[in-house]
Amino acid sequence: MAHRRDIQLALIGCRMDKLTPRRRSDNMRQIRSKDTSPELAVRRLIFAMGFRYRLHSKDLPGKPDLVFRGKRKVIFVHGCFWHCHQACREGRIPATRQDYWRDKLAKNTARDSEHQRKLVGMGWSCLIVWECELRDMQKLASIISAYLSTSSAR
Repeated sequence: MAHRRDIQLALIGCRMDKLTPRRRSDNMRQIRSKDTSPELAVRRLIFAMGFRYRLHSKDLPGKPDLVFRGKRKVIFVHGCFWHCHQACREGRIPATRQDYWRDKLAKNTARDSEHQRKLVGMGWSCLIVWECELRDMQKLASIISAYLSTSSAR
């Protein structure tokens, strides 16, 4: 009976989600925070470039995706949707439940900014790699190479 109620709730409003709330919840539960496809692609690229790194250091704010301790540099690999990439089509608010998504995604970006501010305050340098930047791996390689080859100001 609860399933029927979920379907009825999905039908309320002028725009409908194509999935039932239960199915949407199942989909959202499958989204990982570590070892995502974009993160793995960036890791392979950086490793092939000859740089070595640590993963998700718990002692640093935000548990950066890649940590270069000797250089005091970190790289975050952000999904365009989850981190509201303004320069990307995927960074827009969904048409359904806009109040919910606006609030949720605003919290994500505020948390990202706070983590970066703390890292910079600790003397670390941060680079954000957006999911959409993976479309041009040569350009991304040159950005990462330039970032990791320059010395960090301590």
